[in-house]
Amino acid sequence: MTSQKKQPCRKKEYQKISFDLKLSIIDQINNGQISVNHASNKYNVSRSSIDYWLKKLSNFESKSKVMSKNDELKKLREKVEELEFIKELQQDIIIDFQDITGKDLSKKLLPKTLAKEIETRKRTRLK
Repeated sequence: MTSQKKQPCRKKEYQKISFDLKLSIIDQINNGQISVNHASNKYNVSRSSIDYWLKKLSNFESKSKVMSKNDELKKLREKVEELEFIKELQQDIIIDFQDITGKDLSKKLLPKTLAKEIETRKRTRLK
């Protein structure tokens, strides 16, 4: 019996993929622009690698979205503080106008809640 030498199995060589390219591939797959098979052929990457990236990096994307939501909440809180400051300034202007003219227009022209706020602010200002 003659023994045959086993030839080594050829492994497909892949190029190293950058993190940004991985994210763009995952984004294209998640948006339905390309399939995993097409991405595998197009970028010369194994399907199992793409599946692994999908599993690992989709968590990364969701975390970055959560971070952006936290930033958005922070901006909204700052905007609320700014608007409250403007409201207080406008109430002070209304109070000064009423003191100068002697007319109490806030009760007639403004909603009841705002008129009450101006009245309480006026009382605290007089103390």
